[in-house]
Amino acid sequence: MSYLDYHSKITYLKENIQKGRMCSLSEIATKFECSERTVKRMLSNLREQGFNVQYCRKLNKFLEKK
Repeated sequence: MSYLDYHSKITYLKENIQKGRMCSLSEIATKFECSERTVKRMLSNLREQGFNVQYCRKLNKFLEKK
């Protein structure tokens, strides 16, 4: 995956988490055509940038914690 692809996917991931549209790791990985480990790295990257994202087991999706 090129840097531009990676950056655009991180931006898309962040926007959709803010809108409450992102679900489980496997669904995100399928949508991005990458591994679940890559999605975990993307989420870690977002956290390092100061974006507070957490997984809600009850809702089965990622949410932004404000």
